[in-house]
Amino acid sequence: MMVTDHTGVNKQATALVTKLKVTPEDNPTSQALKQGGEENVKKLKGLKGAEFDKAYIDHEVDYHQQVLDAVDKTLIPSAKNAELKALIEKVRPAFVAHLEKAKSIQASLGK
Repeated sequence: MMVTDHTGVNKQATALVTKLKVTPEDNPTSQALKQGGEENVKKLKGLKGAEFDKAYIDHEVDYHQQVLDAVDKTLIPSAKNAELKALIEKVRPAFVAHLEKAKSIQASLGK
């Protein structure tokens, strides 16, 4: 589910960026999400088994909540291009679904 959904969102975003002939700019929101991802990969590489599972799913819950916060508080309100705003609104339910699935798994692991 994660790979399929993320691949689909990335393709849609790339197609829109190409169509609009724009270059995404680095910003504090994207930098924070990228840095958090890089730090998480380093942490996960040192873990195995149940310890890995717990760390991975805890990060997925936190990360998807951060993404939804960025979508709701920054990206949608700040989007000036109607097509970009529509794309963000269209893919938002996938982020919600991922967060809910991650929370469900987290609960089953006994956070």
